[in-house]
Amino acid sequence: MIGQVVVSGILSGGLYAMVALGLALIFGVMRVINIAHGPLLMLGAYATFFLYDRLGMNPFLTVPLSMAALFVVGMLLQRSLIFRVVDAPELSSLLLTFGISIALVNLAQLAFTSDLRAVEYITGAWLVGGLALSKPRVIAFAFAAGVTALAFVFLQRTRLGKAIRATSQSREVAMVCGVDVARIHMITFGLASALAAAGGSLLAVIVAIQPEMGQVWTFKSFLVIVLGGAGNYPGALLGGLLLGLVEQVSSLFLTSQVSEAVAYVLLVVVLLLRPTGLLGGRAT
Repeated sequence: MIGQVVVSGILSGGLYAMVALGLALIFGVMRVINIAHGPLLMLGAYATFFLYDRLGMNPFLTVPLSMAALFVVGMLLQRSLIFRVVDAPELSSLLLTFGISIALVNLAQLAFTSDLRAVEYITGAWLVGGLALSKPRVIAFAFAAGVTALAFVFLQRTRLGKAIRATSQSREVAMVCGVDVARIHMITFGLASALAAAGGSLLAVIVAIQPEMGQVWTFKSFLVIVLGGAGNYPGALLGGLLLGLVEQVSSLFLTSQVSEAVAYVLLVVVLLLRPTGLLGGRAT
């Protein structure tokens, strides 16, 4: 039973880490608190649903398409609204993105209604060594791990990725070195939106979706970056896996109502004992 719970926690944690990486990018580079991260994930889920439902596409193959679409949406949001609060107090970015979040959810309710939608593409589980591995969760984990790995390679190896990291460490020094900081901000928000969209697309294959589904993912993403360290990209991976394990282990010993509160308790404990997160500091 413990082995089953651990495996389930790792599968969930991989998805948490990928989604939270986008939030860590935005905060690390722009110091913007993005409450609209969850609703962007929701839009990615609906993109996969409609591509599957109307065009019959393999939902896993829609991931690049939803990422591309939300990359453009993210850049447009940053260019039109978010850039106004980059140098403002963090409360300003929180209020602005909260308003964007409400607008996206309400527009989704008008366009898609509040009915639950599901992508019934693959069901069942594989039995491996006495463990039942959910097929959609395993495949979603594999995709999430691949996207996360590509994101880290991009940040570490490419010229644009290095420019993003340089801007995160010191905007002034990056500007002196010839980095177009405004362009980096726009691309970073687009990349973060694309990571959220990938999470939504993979989530659509696992659970039913609806316009308000993103709110809980916003909170979980914040919890993940608090655990790993705000703006610390490897910390997002560690925090995501830790959150997934804590949630699954607590559900084994506690009732469903009590286990849902464990994440909140974990957030408070980390803030009290190690406010900078387990790895601490900014992205490197």
